[in-house]
Amino acid sequence: MRRRIIAGFAIALSFTLILNLTRTVAQPERTGASASGRGGAVATVDSRATQIGIDILRSGGNAIDAAVATAAALGVVEPFSAGIGGGGFMLIYLNHEDRVIALDGREEAPASARVDMFDDPDNPIELLPFTPNRISNGAAVGVPGTLLTWTEALDRYGTLSLAEALAPSIALAENGFEVDETYASQLEANQDRFLAFTPTQELLLPDGEVPEPGSTIDNPDLAKTYRLVAEQGVNVFYRGEIGEAIVETVQNPPTVSNPPFRVIPGGMTMADLDHYALRVRRPVMTDYRGHRVYGMGLPSSGGITGIQTLNMAEGFELGAIDRTKALHTIIEAERLAYADRGAYLGDPEYVDVPLPGLLSEEYAQTRRALIGDRAPAEGAEFVATAGNPLPYQFDPSPSLTTVEAISQISDQEGLSTTHLTVVDNDGNVVSYTLTIESTGGSGIVVPGYGFILNNELTDFDLVSPHPNVPEPGKRPRSSMAPTIAVATDGRIIAFGSPGGSTIITTVLGIAFNVFDFNLPIAEAIAAPRISQRNGGITEVDGGFETSALGRSLTALGHVLRPIDEIGAATGIVLHPDGTMLAAAEPMRRGGGSAMTVRD
Repeated sequence: MRRRIIAGFAIALSFTLILNLTRTVAQPERTGASASGRGGAVATVDSRATQIGIDILRSGGNAIDAAVATAAALGVVEPFSAGIGGGGFMLIYLNHEDRVIALDGREEAPASARVDMFDDPDNPIELLPFTPNRISNGAAVGVPGTLLTWTEALDRYGTLSLAEALAPSIALAENGFEVDETYASQLEANQDRFLAFTPTQELLLPDGEVPEPGSTIDNPDLAKTYRLVAEQGVNVFYRGEIGEAIVETVQNPPTVSNPPFRVIPGGMTMADLDHYALRVRRPVMTDYRGHRVYGMGLPSSGGITGIQTLNMAEGFELGAIDRTKALHTIIEAERLAYADRGAYLGDPEYVDVPLPGLLSEEYAQTRRALIGDRAPAEGAEFVATAGNPLPYQFDPSPSLTTVEAISQISDQEGLSTTHLTVVDNDGNVVSYTLTIESTGGSGIVVPGYGFILNNELTDFDLVSPHPNVPEPGKRPRSSMAPTIAVATDGRIIAFGSPGGSTIITTVLGIAFNVFDFNLPIAEAIAAPRISQRNGGITEVDGGFETSALGRSLTALGHVLRPIDEIGAATGIVLHPDGTMLAAAEPMRRGGGSAMTVRD
């Protein structure tokens, strides 16, 4: 895509955005979870980030420019969920080409990674406790991919330079922003492990205390880091001084003198950073109820598991049958799809995944036939078994001729992460999920650079053989599921969510609400959620378990367990006449923010 903004105008744009942000400290705005209008739209978890994206669109930038600038802002105001210390997956729809591109910026294991890397040094037959030991150490840190995702997205499809896209967030980090309830609560929940690391304590808990909501904080170190990248380019991160600081931090975690838990070092080197490359993947796609539904392929399981569920569900007229029966069908389809996810899905550069078979209609028919009229009799103890997709595909160079199904795997994927959705005036769309894994990632701030490192390598399964076992250079399987759907009536619908392994079911819930139950995107996002991930228990939020539908599902044998919240989604619908409806969570994670360029 050609750059449409000439250098002089771009510099003026950056200066204008900085000037606007220097006037006052950025304050959170928790109203406005939905908006309708024209000219472009942005939806995120935070109004300050949403506003930066809108400013980019209003000044002539496209959806890719706005997505990168918005993501950079989230790295400032939502540092416990995302930032340049992590990775993510970006789906881009280019309207004039009717083409979807999938960018894989997933973190990567260093050359030192091995299956026993989280063994307890004092008791090698045992793993270190997951929390806080495994999630808070150097060995958990994968090579970050977020910054290269931003760079490549802009170079390939944007109109701004990375320096221009970072300018608003440099000002935001320097001038400071107002602490909101969500920021304070996430900091409080991680206070004990953050206090174990000197630079984290200095940046986030300077007096050992959580800042009060309404107080102002800044991050001059992150502003310095963004400025270094703006001036010197991405190589300063992957081959220069920032990379050297990352490696030193991973190899020698900067703990306090007597940390409250064992913190093991990692083996990342400058060679690991230099080796990292963005992957441009083919999206996965299916046709469902008059929509071409695009999702992220491997190493994310989000699109594949979601499409398998849709393929099974398409054999039922969900919108026409009793709603209890429809939800029962969705639950059981999710259960079966997650069984296959655990058995087969991993980094495609390391694993021969039987993808054609898994996504075939013939295989979906065999799995669909397993959905009965009631929940499995074992109730809370039931775990579905993976199927055999091999007979449903032709592989001229097979390396997998038999399968040994793994019915249940660990489910410890971080529940944090963030998702943003952007549409521009030309109908280009970005659906982007990014993360540092757990809320607060590894908990380790890179000294002097102001960002938290991920703990993404905890997403590997520590058994061998397994498609998701750690290996040098491998990317751990993810559940991130940025989604874009193109409808036969001309609408374009984009959405996604954070939430670890619940991301897939959250995205599916929104899809079913829109495609089958005809809910507007705002209602589809706000509705109570149901999450079945191949366990006997089905998690729900929003008080669903006490509703009439919840009681009806319980009568069918489903075991429902309420949890505080599932996901924090955003989405946008672009109509053929150019009108847009953007939506974010009205309540979950403190509520989100949706805006349009003009009413």
